[in-house]
This record gives sequence, C-alpha cells and structure tokens, in this order.
Amino acid sequence: MGHDADSRLVIINADDLGLCQAANSGVYEALRLGVATSATLMVSCPWARAAAAEYSGEDIGVHLTLNAEHDRYRWGPITHAPSLLDGDGGFPRTISDLWDHADLDEVRRECRAQIERAILWGFDVTHLDSHMGALQLRPEFFDVYLDLAVEFALPIRLSGASTEKAIGFPFRQLAAAEGVLFTDHFVHVGGVGSRRAIESALFNLPTGVTELYVHPATDTPELRSLDTEWSSRVDDLHLMCHDSRLQAMLQRSGAVLISYRQLRDLQRSETPAS
Repeated sequence: MGHDADSRLVIINADDLGLCQAANSGVYEALRLGVATSATLMVSCPWARAAAAEYSGEDIGVHLTLNAEHDRYRWGPITHAPSLLDGDGGFPRTISDLWDHADLDEVRRECRAQIERAILWGFDVTHLDSHMGALQLRPEFFDVYLDLAVEFALPIRLSGASTEKAIGFPFRQLAAAEGVLFTDHFVHVGGVGSRRAIESALFNLPTGVTELYVHPATDTPELRSLDTEWSSRVDDLHLMCHDSRLQAMLQRSGAVLISYRQLRDLQRSETPAS
C-alpha cells in the first residue's frame, strides 16, 4: 500500500452503525469529527435505512448479523429464515443458540442479502465482519463468511494468529489461500467500551496493520433504555472525538491511520477477475 515494511498502520473501526439512532449519530460523528477511520453497518437493525440516508462516502463495511443480543430491543432476518428466529420473533440472543439451530443455507442467503441490501442502499462496501464473532468461530459458518468475501472481493475482520489454536482451525491460512486480506493484528475487546484496550495497544504498537474497534453512540434516552452498557458506548464516542490524550498516544506510537478501503483496493488489484 506504499508504506515502509516497518510501518505501524492502524484501522479504528466504529461498530454497530444502524443499531439505533444514537449509534448512527455517534458513528458518523466518530468518522467525520474524530479519529475513527471505518465503520460497519448492521443491515438488519431498525435504524440501518436511516444510516443509509446519512451516508456520504465514508468507509463502511457490513457487520454481518445473525444475533440480537438485547433483551428489550429485537431485530431479525431480512430474508425468510425460520431457523434464524428464536421464540421471541428475532435473531437468537446467543451464538450457541444460533449454532444449535441455524440452517447453513439460510445463513448464507441471509448474509448475502445483507451485503446486497447495503450495496442497493448506495454504500461502497469496504469489508465484512461478523457480529459477536458468530461466523468466525465455527468452521462451517466460517465457510459462509469466506465464500462471501471471495464473491464480493472484500477483506474481512479476523482475530489474531494466536487465537487459531483455541478456536480450533486455521482460519487465517484459509483466508490467505483464497486471496482474502485481513489485518495482521486485531485487538479484542470483551463487551463494549474500548478505552483501556486501545490505550494498552498503543503503548506497544506492533508493525503491520492493526485493527482497533469502538462502539460510539450519543447519550440519549433511547440508548439508555435499550443497552445496559450505554455509558461505555458514550465513553467510546468521547474517546474518538474529544480525548486529547488519545491523539497524543497515536502520535507517540507512530501510528499511521488507514481504512479498510485501502485493503479492499489492494485485494481487488491482486485479484482483478473479481
């Protein structure tokens, strides 16, 4: 991508665009006024269409969604997919419930429809990732994830090489064999609220491409009513837009901010038939 081999390249991705109005305003603020460099859209969520109406060319991928984890806020598939519904009329709340009941043909059809709908809405889709890791952690679900990345010529979010043994199959090797790009390093955050993880990562940033991620949202009654971790989302927005310490840490670490669009363009240049 034109950088030196010892460069420290960083993607800061804002997850959950489309989740709710507060997430939409927070994600776009983080992209337009803060240091976030990309975001991912939850196509099946109620506020996804509103997010599309506000889109103006930002780096946006698709957050492939097969779960609806909130007790008081539900969403479901955009295709006819009975195996992807729980008894509450939405996606399953947990990935174990999803894995136990999902029909893989319905998973594939639903995920493809989410990507196609984002494209139809006008998004220049830059990458794919998997909500709650549902498509990455089981090989039969990963096959769907990887096939779609090849079909649409898009890079994907993958966890680091050190996690392959625990997960149980060589997903990074499989992706590389298909010419699908992914970052060298991925900083996992347990739950919502990325401040400590990002500060720790920047303290000793490795060479190569590292993805950090946040869940920015504005503080609204809507957000407080649907998510018990609302304050962490609000703090992520503050971190992206108003925290001068983060700017100083990025500079001190030698980080060069890039986006997934650069990875996508590189992937497509290497596989022109796509």
